[in-house]
Amino acid sequence: MAFGQSSGPPATARQVAELLELLQAAGHTDFRDARGPMGFTQRQANGKFTRDEADEFIAELQEAEHAAETGAGPSPTSAPAEPERLTKAEQAARDLSDEVLAAELQRRGWIVVEP
Repeated sequence: MAFGQSSGPPATARQVAELLELLQAAGHTDFRDARGPMGFTQRQANGKFTRDEADEFIAELQEAEHAAETGAGPSPTSAPAEPERLTKAEQAARDLSDEVLAAELQRRGWIVVEP
């Protein structure tokens, strides 16, 4: 796969239009405007999404919109939080149980106190 190419079938025109509509409802003018807050890649900021990517972003925006309507989250005009991106090591650390993580920290000389 070449650099910058998507890894899946392209999003349908309907998905892209729905995503743009949801972004505009959230206060963004276009894909480029939403690049930072949404965590879009350069390819995505140009409106190029795979079907899976479009589905994920649509679901995320719909969830934020629903939460705003029910008063359980940010207003629909504010941008959704940037998705958290973890390295493999960070993900592995999150998967450890508290006891195992505390034991490893103590082995390395740290003092561990339960919250």
